[in-house]
Amino acid sequence: MIAKTNINKVTFVYSLFQFSFLINGVLFLIIELKRILKSLSLKRKIFYSEADFQHAFAWEIHKKYPDTYVRLEYPIMINNMWYIDILVKYENQIIPIELKYKTRKIKCSHNKERFHLKNQGAQDHGRYDFLWDIYRIEQLKNKFNNLTGYAIFLTNDSLYWKEPRKSNTVDSMFRIHNGKEVNGSLSWSNDASAGTKKGREDKILLKNKYQIKWEDYSRVNSNRHNEFKYLFLEI
Repeated sequence: MIAKTNINKVTFVYSLFQFSFLINGVLFLIIELKRILKSLSLKRKIFYSEADFQHAFAWEIHKKYPDTYVRLEYPIMINNMWYIDILVKYENQIIPIELKYKTRKIKCSHNKERFHLKNQGAQDHGRYDFLWDIYRIEQLKNKFNNLTGYAIFLTNDSLYWKEPRKSNTVDSMFRIHNGKEVNGSLSWSNDASAGTKKGREDKILLKNKYQIKWEDYSRVNSNRHNEFKYLFLEI
């Protein structure tokens, strides 16, 4: 069902999966990606890999919005070349989406498929890389108008969402446990080794503040690590 309300020459149009508005003849489409992700969780409770998650989410967006331009690993040059996991374009609206999928070891079945996920570990790198994704989307916002980006993290590794017992770890500034707020200049502690920081030496400078709130995604039929949660941030 579509509803319309006229307020100060601004027409609001909304449905279950979209909220669009017309100002001075220009149509902007804000996709409710969080609802799309929840819709996906009813069909796909678990994924084989980050690439599998990426493809499934992109396809779900395309099905809901067949007129949108959806591309995976879209190349873009900002200082140097990097690739956006999913890029969505509609009219003059650009929506970059960065995804992370980190796993603990698990064996289970879902929809007549067998899953054997590995224990990826290296949570310090996983946290750094997710925050670096946020930084990159902020850089895109500085370059392009009418841009809203999203960073999404899906995992069955509770070390990401649980508050650590120790606060003085080498990656303490990169922590993304539930209830944490991240912003400003983030860096490794002085005790971090060169090996830990290799390829991730740069400080992360976040312009905006982000409140970390993990939410339930799914449960699978396994005795351990059977709970998947996601972190969804609008940039």
